[in-house]
Amino acid sequence: MNTFKKTRLALAVFTLASGAIAQTAPAPAPAPTASPITANVTVVNDYRYRGMTQSNYKPAIQGGFDYAHESGFYIGNWNSSISWINDGYAADSSGNKPSAPVEMDFYAGFKKELLGAGFVSDIGVLQYYYPTANFPRNSCSRTSGTGRASCGQNPNTTEIYAAQNFTFGPLSGFAKISYSLTSLFGIYDSKGSTYSDLTVNYDTGFEGIILNVHYGFQKVTGTQTSTAVAYNNFSYSDIKLGFTKDFGGGLSGSVAYVSTSSPKTSRTGYVWYVPIAGGSNTSSQGKAGGLISLTKTF
Repeated sequence: MNTFKKTRLALAVFTLASGAIAQTAPAPAPAPTASPITANVTVVNDYRYRGMTQSNYKPAIQGGFDYAHESGFYIGNWNSSISWINDGYAADSSGNKPSAPVEMDFYAGFKKELLGAGFVSDIGVLQYYYPTANFPRNSCSRTSGTGRASCGQNPNTTEIYAAQNFTFGPLSGFAKISYSLTSLFGIYDSKGSTYSDLTVNYDTGFEGIILNVHYGFQKVTGTQTSTAVAYNNFSYSDIKLGFTKDFGGGLSGSVAYVSTSSPKTSRTGYVWYVPIAGGSNTSSQGKAGGLISLTKTF
């Protein structure tokens, strides 16, 4: 679920050697055209999506590819190892435990500088797909659905999004809104949920280091606390503060601090939780922590 990455290959820069050039010398060959297809591979100590761990605070390997047409149309796929489905869903009466070792994201959209140079508008659709085995199919109501694991709602999710990118000298970033056309990641009755994202990057001008600041708010519909009906509020906010560095040759690294508001249940424990011994929900899925990642683009 991650915010997926759109990468581009840089054009090579050629420098002419000093000295006179004969008028009869052949014209230099044109610079090679950048490929419309890029790929990326990442290793990270913890896969966080919208602040919540998807790998139970353990390392993950990720990768994908993008195709970008000169018209502005793009399409791509991004994948990551995960464990939250296997961790969070109980075994059925036959002892079969649900599993989904990978998240597969498929997306397509259109982006163009509609407002001017450095201001790219972006609209698209994103499908989160989890190839599951032994997935439960329990019946639920809003009142009984205090957790996604108890409902057995299909975790596959479809979102549409719109973003506006901006550049002001060393500052760049984007404002983005995502809207779910289906229930959100297995949460019962959550169609129409939204995620608001504001990300700002600042090029320090020192050794290719960029400062990254992010704030997001996940609004989960159908789960707000009510005085008439007791059910849990899944909505929360998340923040991220970090640095990225370009090492050249398509290799980059990042370090960051992440945290969420970690909403609690109406009893004890957390709504978004990582199960611990005995199935307890006292360990938050969005507790504060550090991230370290290394990415190679091709």
